[in-house]
Amino acid sequence: MRSGRSGLAPCDWGGLPIACHIGRVAGIEADPFPGDLAAWDNRATRLALAALEADGITGRIAAARSRWGAARCAVVIGTSTSGVETLERAYRARADGAPLAAGYSLRHHNDHQAVAAFLQRLCGLDGPAYTISTACSSSAKALVDAVQLIEAGLADAVLCGGVDSLCRTSLAGFDALELVSRAPCRPCDAARDGLSIGEGAAFLLVEREGSGPRLAGFGESTDGTSMSTPPEDGAGAHAAMAAALQRAGIAPAAVGYVNLHGTATPANDSAECAAVARLFGAQVPVSSLKGLVGHTLGAAGAVEAVMALIAMEAGLLPGNAGLATPDPEIACAVLAESREAPLSHLLSNAFGFGGNNCALVLAR
Repeated sequence: MRSGRSGLAPCDWGGLPIACHIGRVAGIEADPFPGDLAAWDNRATRLALAALEADGITGRIAAARSRWGAARCAVVIGTSTSGVETLERAYRARADGAPLAAGYSLRHHNDHQAVAAFLQRLCGLDGPAYTISTACSSSAKALVDAVQLIEAGLADAVLCGGVDSLCRTSLAGFDALELVSRAPCRPCDAARDGLSIGEGAAFLLVEREGSGPRLAGFGESTDGTSMSTPPEDGAGAHAAMAAALQRAGIAPAAVGYVNLHGTATPANDSAECAAVARLFGAQVPVSSLKGLVGHTLGAAGAVEAVMALIAMEAGLLPGNAGLATPDPEIACAVLAESREAPLSHLLSNAFGFGGNNCALVLAR
């Protein structure tokens, strides 16, 4: 983030003849996988495992389990495709008209509950465990549900976040919608022409009591204007952001940075930035993180919330990777490069197809 170095590279996935760039996690296939959970071995659970092991969160989860009891620790994740990549391989490997290979299991792979069940067993948690799938807002909504489970008295700690892996379904599907750029994505750029698909996972532990950064507020809305296109004025985005500020009990001026959903499609960036400018004014620093990692779809809300938290801890306003010529029609202060600045509150957006909108206010 600090240097603006993108992880996007030319597509080398699955022999697909699509000239685009992707955000691929290199070497994930060779990582060790727990033998007692081998039935759940697929690309999505491997990404989830890598995310858990990245920064020591497993120790925090164990401490929460000891503090609250396993039955009071829940799991909520967001995903769009779960382990569908395993189904794709099984389908391509079968003979014409033959059933799928005996080793394929819907329950352990592309059932949307598969990753949540894997995480629950891996971490020894016995509270509620479920999955949210609202396209690209899925894992942001998982954070919201974590707070609501605690407020409802159903849990004291919640492991929440999201995961999505690269797969032919996503790459070919978004390309069929003519939403995939042939170049690395360029959010907010005058020449932006589509997104770059990525993959990833990110998790947070939300507890009833504790120290560290806070999910100070959240807002959700569903505008339902179109299956894939937001309203031009960003009304749904505006409603979600305004509700997040209201719940946090802060004025727009208290927010020092807005992490845009920023997909680099012409319609999304224009509508979102119109809503941001209407609520915050034209001076609040904004950027999209998708030029760094691509659009991780159902994981994007959590992945980018974690990236934004890391930036907050580092006193960094992340630059908008891929921005060469700012779109003069976008009335927001888009950060061309990263710069140092203290932050007390930031807002992170995640919007999904069908008008599923979610905004998170994160605080020190």
